[in-house]
Amino acid sequence: MQLKKILIVYAHQSAGSFNAAAKDAAVKVLTSQGCKVEVSDLYAMKFKASATAEDVTGTVKDAEHFQYGEETMLAWKEGRLSADITEEHRKLSEAAVVVFQFPMYWFTVPAIMKGWMDRVLTLGFAYTSEKRYSQGIFKDKKAMLSFTTGSHESMFSANGINGDMNVTLWPLQNGILHYCGFQVLAPQIFWPPPHIPSESRCSMLEAWRTRLEGLLGETPLYFTPSDSFDGGRGFQLKEDIQEKHAAKKFGLTVGTHLGKPLPPNSQIKAGV
Repeated sequence: MQLKKILIVYAHQSAGSFNAAAKDAAVKVLTSQGCKVEVSDLYAMKFKASATAEDVTGTVKDAEHFQYGEETMLAWKEGRLSADITEEHRKLSEAAVVVFQFPMYWFTVPAIMKGWMDRVLTLGFAYTSEKRYSQGIFKDKKAMLSFTTGSHESMFSANGINGDMNVTLWPLQNGILHYCGFQVLAPQIFWPPPHIPSESRCSMLEAWRTRLEGLLGETPLYFTPSDSFDGGRGFQLKEDIQEKHAAKKFGLTVGTHLGKPLPPNSQIKAGV
């Protein structure tokens, strides 16, 4: 059996944080299962968050009108990307599963992790206009978000003040992970560790350890396949797909919902 390689992209400043404990638990459990686990500790690495011309070594194609995507794609093809990006490319290429471990900041990932996504998910290497979504470059890999919140679960409900967590997760899970082809596993959400008793924090970590034991065999979340859209009509959902779902109560997904109510928990649980 081939050794499974796991990459954990980790973003927290403190080794004493709940995120650090969740990361350490993942390393321990997955390693005990025979996996090889690598951790990109972004703060410890002082990973550069901003996508700039410095990410290209040598002369850029058009310095007057610098276009990051085009310039880094060319640099990737020619082996001229900066060393930190190249090293993350290696880790990502080797990994079967990528786990993003972070505290949710302003309804998304911390800037340093967004910078990792901006810089490491290079055009050409991670996606192209032809290879994206269900036909994406990383369609044989799995990825998931594991994160802490600062608000209680009730506040992220359909009736809550923060809005539906499924809507919050759509840009990250569909617009970044699935866009690059990843099979997206259900997120691991640690509802606000700072605002709950220590016993509850321990229980959340234990539930995470239990989940990790079967993580590699989990069914991914559902996203509408690429071939359900008509490229000749601006990538609109094909008419036969619309007709097939016309009588159904809920839409297909959070983003492609046919004007219907959003499917409950489709970005949080597989198989719903």
